[in-house]
Amino acid sequence: MQIVLLERIAKLGQMGDVVTVKDGYARNFLLPQGKALRANKANLERFESERQQLETRNLERKTDAEKVHEKLNGNAFVIIRQSGDSGQLYGSVTSRDVAETLTEAGFEATRSQIAIDQPIKTLGLHDVAIVLHPDVDTSVVINVARTEEEAERQAAGEDVTVEKLDDDEEVMETSDVFEEGVEVDLSDDAADDAEAEASEAAADTAADEGDDAAPAEEAEGEKDDD
Repeated sequence: MQIVLLERIAKLGQMGDVVTVKDGYARNFLLPQGKALRANKANLERFESERQQLETRNLERKTDAEKVHEKLNGNAFVIIRQSGDSGQLYGSVTSRDVAETLTEAGFEATRSQIAIDQPIKTLGLHDVAIVLHPDVDTSVVINVARTEEEAERQAAGEDVTVEKLDDDEEVMETSDVFEEGVEVDLSDDAADDAEAEASEAAADTAADEGDDAAPAEEAEGEKDDD
C-alpha cells in the first residue's frame, strides 16, 4: 500500500514522503495512529494544504518530548517479580509492564513507545529505550527484583543471586560430611569431655593396680610370721 507520512517514521521516511508498506502495517498501525494517510490524490492535496499546521504541531510535540526526556532519562524504576534462585523469572517483564510502571510514576507512556526487543526474563538492572517522539529517544533503568530490599541492593551494584547460591553450596557441603559418617565437633565442650574421660580412665587403672598389689603384700606378711 502507498501512503504519505504525516511525521518521521524511523527506517521508513520523513514527513511528506510517499512510501510503500505492507497492508497490515498500514491498516493496523500507521493509519489508525494518525501517522500516515493513503497516498491518493485527495489525501496528497489535503496534506499539502495542512503541511504547515502539521509541521507546527510536530515541532510542539518534539519540544514537549525533549522536556520529558530531561526529567525521565536515566531514572530507575523497580518492578517486583518472583524468580528462582538463579535469578530466572517465573514469567517475564514486557513492554506493557514497563509502560504501566512509567504511567504510575507520572510519565505518560504507551506500549508502542517501549523499545524492548525481547521480554525481560531475569533479575537485575536492564536499560530500556523509550521513544518519546520520532526525533527524541530516552533511556530508563528497569530494576527487576524479588523485594524492595533486593532492589536497593541491586541498585548499589550487588548481585543478589550470588549470596543465595553460596548458601545452597554450603548446605550441600555440610550435608555431604554427615552422609559420609565423619564426626564433627560442633562445640568447645568437646575437648573438655575428652579430657574428663581420659582422667576417669587413668583413675580406674590406678585403682585396679592397687587392688592387685594388696593380696601380694598380705602373702608376704604371712610368710614372715612363719
